[in-house]
Amino acid sequence: MDRRRVIQGAGIAGVLAAGVAPAVHAQGAAIRWRLASSFPKSLDTIYGAAEIMATKVREMTNGRFVITVAAPGEIVPAFGVVDAVQAATVEMSHTAPYYFFGKDPTFALGTAIPFGLNSRQITAWMFEGNGMKLMREFYDPYNIVNFVGGNTGAQMGGWWRKEIKSLADLKGSKFRVGGFGGRVMERIGAVPQNIPGGEIYQALEKGTIDAAEWVGPYDDEKLGFNKVAPNYAYPGFWEGGAQLEFYINKAAFNGLSAENKAIVECACTYAATEMQARYDVRNPAALKRLVAAGTKLFPFPKDVMDAAFKESMALYAEISGTNPRWKKVYDDYSAYRRDANLWFRFTEATFDDFMQKQRL
Repeated sequence: MDRRRVIQGAGIAGVLAAGVAPAVHAQGAAIRWRLASSFPKSLDTIYGAAEIMATKVREMTNGRFVITVAAPGEIVPAFGVVDAVQAATVEMSHTAPYYFFGKDPTFALGTAIPFGLNSRQITAWMFEGNGMKLMREFYDPYNIVNFVGGNTGAQMGGWWRKEIKSLADLKGSKFRVGGFGGRVMERIGAVPQNIPGGEIYQALEKGTIDAAEWVGPYDDEKLGFNKVAPNYAYPGFWEGGAQLEFYINKAAFNGLSAENKAIVECACTYAATEMQARYDVRNPAALKRLVAAGTKLFPFPKDVMDAAFKESMALYAEISGTNPRWKKVYDDYSAYRRDANLWFRFTEATFDDFMQKQRL
């Protein structure tokens, strides 16, 4: 063997080692997380919020922190994300907390409850009220750290095979409705069904259910509900401002540097704002298209609204009497709701009522 070549090779190797080592070290220190979404990829606005968040994290860390978003079934089912985050099967999820009210009804306060807060109000309660603090305390035993993950705004009341003209028409209807909405609907005579978003169309088409709600015109048009149930109700009183959340495994989050924790928080907040903005821009045009294609809009009659409100308040009182976790959060939530609605009555509601009667 040529001795000079060995020395030269060793020298080159040494130079390469000196130059490459930092890059290898940086690559080794890179963070790779997986996020399990509860929403199908076809719903680009709601599923897309997780992708926006992941993109912002990658951009703000110059590619050192990469979060891969997975649709339901790719890692865990749509309704398996809480267990997956809790057990560290995935580091993160994006979901609607009220899907998990069967574990504890307090989960629903992280999304929406019938006759609860609108989107601006729940944002205020979470960021400036006691909402985030109280929900973090509730999630702690589940090994979850939560961040606000978007809002749909007030939702529609679902697609029905026949128009609901009275409370009597509602009796016995098999209605796909999520979270607490189902419990209230059950108390006024409907038969609630909890079905993931990607499976609703088939159930409605086959007649397994009589009606289904999802979000609003933009998503509902994509899912094609108008093709199998032509009557479109409003409002979705069970979701006056449905908030989504990002769930992060507590150990994974605590393992981040202070800088990366701040980046995750900022990315989640950005995605949440972007999601609602997209819905507020896309829903009006989608509603016009649906009506032009033959969709018939109808409001829930007063006796349905009155009965649902009465049963909602009774349900919350019952739960407060048996579940101290719910009571602690709901007492604060309801106190804020009372004050916020007093304020909105003189401002937002009056202004909106006037403007929506004008020919623009």
